[in-house]
Amino acid sequence: MAIFSWLNAQLLKMKWLWDLVEFLVVRVFKLSMDTRVGESIHFFIYDVIKIFILLTVMIFFISYIQSYFPPERTRKLLGGIKGIKGNLLGALLGILTPFCSCSSIPIFIGFVSAGLPLGATFSFLISSPMVDLAAFLLLMSTFGAKIGIIYVATGVIIAVFGGIIIELLDMKDHVEPYVWGVEAVQIELEAMTHQDRIEFAKTQVKDIFSRVWIYILIGVGIGAGIHNWLPQSIIEKTLGSSNPFSVLIATFIGIPIYADIFGTIPIAEALVAKGVGIGTVIAFMMGVTTMSIPSLVMLSKVVRPKLLATFVAIAAIGIIIVGYGLNALSLLLT
Repeated sequence: MAIFSWLNAQLLKMKWLWDLVEFLVVRVFKLSMDTRVGESIHFFIYDVIKIFILLTVMIFFISYIQSYFPPERTRKLLGGIKGIKGNLLGALLGILTPFCSCSSIPIFIGFVSAGLPLGATFSFLISSPMVDLAAFLLLMSTFGAKIGIIYVATGVIIAVFGGIIIELLDMKDHVEPYVWGVEAVQIELEAMTHQDRIEFAKTQVKDIFSRVWIYILIGVGIGAGIHNWLPQSIIEKTLGSSNPFSVLIATFIGIPIYADIFGTIPIAEALVAKGVGIGTVIAFMMGVTTMSIPSLVMLSKVVRPKLLATFVAIAAIGIIIVGYGLNALSLLLT
């Protein structure tokens, strides 16, 4: 246990980095860690470097694994499994794709045009931006293994049940007709060498970094502001346990924000430090990653309003249930 605790502190929480940044702030910048300015600078530098390090390592390894599951192979896997197993597989395959919600939609079109079950395809669409292995590691680093596991498990549950409901409603007629006419190109899967997979992983790291770095900086900046400058009373009044609408507010605050989970974690960290319930924080994170306005606008180009509204309603209700459930559970355990 002592060895595990040391590894957790040094590898995931990066205590060595915390101490190094503290030395920088105190000795080089000549700022006290007891001041708002000193704490804010420490929060920003530490979180940015920590997230960038973890993100680089995890995207590389996840992309290496993902090289075994290109869209054509994923399509074949989903096409051969029906019912709840197909929904579960769609949700689990979504975990292996470190994409934001907008970049998941072209894959969604390819799956639909190939004739895959609509429910399994929506399970993938919900799961892909909401949960992935890199996010799991970052959540473990910030909040501990229990919260990381809960986030991933609840995300998969929402994705599975969301897909099942859409399949039961038989809403194929609410997909835009042109999507069915998109030609599903059959690509021969070439055997990739170990070096090919390494090069693919490097390319993915560069590509994803080029798309998310700005959101990480913005997210860490907002987190530092909340952590050190926003009055406790405002947070408690808006998102505290005394407000029965805190989970609803957190969910719908997240919708206008266009970011991925990597940019929301620093904000979530600051909210937890201010005493916001973990269920409320997770609802905020899920709202941002699953139902951002840009992704809904893109999705509206491929599905009709009734199916889009059904998707939003299922995702929102699932997120809200998870938020209130986790808040109630945390109260029972304290």
